[in-house]
Amino acid sequence: MTAGAIASNFDTARPTVSKHLQILTECELLRQEQQGREIYYHFNPNKMKEIAEFIEPFRKMWDTKFNKLEEVMKNYKKE
Repeated sequence: MTAGAIASNFDTARPTVSKHLQILTECELLRQEQQGREIYYHFNPNKMKEIAEFIEPFRKMWDTKFNKLEEVMKNYKKE
C-alpha cells in the first residue's frame, strides 16, 4: 500500500502516519518498493517473528508479575 492508502484508514494526520512508516521501515518491519512516483510499503512477517521471539521472555516475566499482583489484590479485597 502507499502511504496515502495507509493513512486513509486512520484518523490522524498523514505526516504522523509517514513518521510511523519511517520507523517501521527502519526496524525492517516494512520494506519500501518504488514504482514510478509512488512508494509501496510491504509487511515483513519474518522480522515480526524475530521481534516476537525477542519479546517472549519479557512477556512471560510480565505475565508472572501481573498474576502475582492480581492475587495480592484479590486477597486485599477479602480483608
